[in-house]
Order: sequence, then C-alpha cells, then structure tokens
Amino acid sequence: MGDRPRDVCSVCGAVFYENPLPAAAALVLDYDRRVLLVKRGILPNKGMWCLPIGFAETGETIAQAALRELHEEAGIGGRVARLIDADSWSSSFYGDLLVVTFEVEKVSGDETPGDDADDVSYFPIDQLPPLAFPSNEKAIRLCADLHQDDWAIHDSFHRLEDGTGAEMLSNSLVGFVGEHAPYVARLWLADVRSNRTTLRYMRLDPEPLLAECTTGLQLLGRWLEGESTEEEIRTFYRDLGARRRLQRVECHEMLSAVMLLKKQIWTYARSQGVWDRPVDAYRVMELQSRFAVFFDKAVYNLARGFAG
Repeated sequence: MGDRPRDVCSVCGAVFYENPLPAAAALVLDYDRRVLLVKRGILPNKGMWCLPIGFAETGETIAQAALRELHEEAGIGGRVARLIDADSWSSSFYGDLLVVTFEVEKVSGDETPGDDADDVSYFPIDQLPPLAFPSNEKAIRLCADLHQDDWAIHDSFHRLEDGTGAEMLSNSLVGFVGEHAPYVARLWLADVRSNRTTLRYMRLDPEPLLAECTTGLQLLGRWLEGESTEEEIRTFYRDLGARRRLQRVECHEMLSAVMLLKKQIWTYARSQGVWDRPVDAYRVMELQSRFAVFFDKAVYNLARGFAG
C-alpha cells in the first residue's frame, strides 16, 4: 500500500485505491496552422474554448476516446498522428485527471458543434482565446514546438520559390561565405591546380588566382546579403573571362574551375556540422539553390567575356 493513507475495508481488508480520471483530447491543425477548438456548453468553464476533450470509456483505448470526442464535439472524423502529451492535472470540479492529448489529422466530415459544444472554430496557433484547461495550453505549445522545424522549412522553401530572400533559413549560413572566403579559396586553388579537367591552371601564377577566387566568393557573399549589384557581377566575371582567354585557358577548363569552386563551398559547408537536424541540412541545400542562381550569372558572364 506504500506510505499513503488509504481507505481499507474493515471486514475483508480490501484496499480502496483512488486513481485519476483518464481524459483524452484531440488536437487538430488545418493547412493554415490553425487549431480546432470547441466552445464548452457545460460546466466546468462553460463558454470557454478548449480542445475536443472527454473521458475515456470502458471498452475503448485512450486514442479511440480522443477520436470519439472529436467526432461528438466537432463533427469530424480523424486519424491519430502521434501522441503529444500526457499531463496530470487537479480539477476542482472533477478531481485528479490524467489528460492524454493526441495530434489528429482530419479525414472526414464538416466542423459542426455537437454533444457538449456550443460552437466550433479554428484559431491561429499564436492567437488563441483563453482556454478552459491548462493541459490544452501545454499540449498546443508542445505541438507547435514539434512542428517548428517543418514549418520553418516549408516557409523558407516558398520564399525560395517566390525569389524573396527575406527570413530564409539559409540566411543563417550566408555569413560564412564572406567570412571564410580566403580559406575556401585556398581549398579551391589546391583543387584547380591538380584536377585533370583544369590542366592549364597549373601553369598560372597561384597568387592572382587566389585573389580572384577570394574576390568572387566575397562578391557571392555580398550578393546573398543583397549588397552587390547585377552590374558588379557582370563586370567582374566578364573581365575574368576575357583574362582567361588571354591566358590561353580553354573555355571548358574555365567553366570546370567554376564547378570546382561550387564543390569546395559545398564540402566546406558540410564540414561545419550542419547535418545534426533535418532543418540544418535543409539550410545547406537551400543555400546551394541560391548559389545556383549566382553561379548561373557567373557562368553566363564568364562565357561572354571569354568570347570577347
């Protein structure tokens, strides 16, 4: 019996154990990241908003209870996606509760208040009304944390599609391009002077090559930060293309050197331990996509400068 005082039958000695009531809640998010809430039509906290919630009944699992309450109170069918939280809470109305919250995906039906609910509506996850139960607040907060990386990737991807650089995930990596330009340039120089696709670079003076590469990387970094213009890119790479022609470098070698630089940037980014989480890997992949735009401009202007 442990050290808790408990009621014991004086006749048979049976111990009466008092256990918390099990309650199940369903947390549904729509495509716009709004949370489905119902307005309570009964006590306690009548008139306040909460997740679809109710007590588990005999013969059903706690997950089945959450789905049943969702259908009874909000009129929709769902599928359990994952467990969000199991929280102990003491209610002055019901006593001790064990509230288990599941994230649920809507699969059928139309949102209609029913059973103990007076209304049903979706609310932005960061603009919720006062909620009836603290366990709901905790579960919603935990759910938002679980989705944080996925939502950040989704938002950043759409900004990349739209061509807007503001608040992109890869912005946090932009600084390394300019900051580490001299080091990456040295990696590139060693590669370009030993690679079979860039043989004529072996006889060029390494110091000007290093300076040109460093300048190009700094130009890339400033472009990613919105500080360099199209004219700067055009002028630098057309002059560089013309210079390579005078140095009797083949056009295919010049373009191969550009690809080797992209490779060295990618290799360096990976070496910085960015693969710990999917969102970190996405940052690098997104940055590479932005690199592609810049290097398309570079290759075009190099070729134009080389052609004369």
